[in-house]
Amino acid sequence: MTLVEFSDFQCPFCGRHFTQTLPQIVQEYIDTGKLKYVFRHFPLESIHPVAFKASEASECANEQNKFWPMHDRLFANPKLLAPEHLPVHAAALGANASAFEQCLAAGKHAAKIRKDMSEGQSLGVSGTPAFMLGRTIPGSQQLKVEIFTGGAKAYAAFKQDFDRLLGQATQ
Repeated sequence: MTLVEFSDFQCPFCGRHFTQTLPQIVQEYIDTGKLKYVFRHFPLESIHPVAFKASEASECANEQNKFWPMHDRLFANPKLLAPEHLPVHAAALGANASAFEQCLAAGKHAAKIRKDMSEGQSLGVSGTPAFMLGRTIPGSQQLKVEIFTGGAKAYAAFKQDFDRLLGQATQ
């Protein structure tokens, strides 16, 4: 079972999901191997002007195997997402500052982020956070979406969806 989140680092609802719901999902489903979690970028540039650059920063950190630490740090510091703060976050994670700053300045991952956004739009994503829950089609990397939902839902709502799909898988 896979949960794909389309998210925006500057979105307060995405931040709420990160702080209030994701820790329980990680503990109960991801860490136990029941669920694969995929993060996709969907910065809402019209209302979150620094979100796109924050997404780029996460991908530049990913080049140094620090995507998830950067993801966590960006969501934990929502008021410090402006471009001048991003190298500070990278340095705090022990990233190579020069490589990170070169990556960020070059816009190296902008196309990947735009691709995530385009794919999200084609799947019906219009706001964040948005979630697609389903199963990977055998022999492919494609997800058969069984549940599409948006907004910062409570853990109990996710648990109900997860347990229903997990129950179907064992039948």
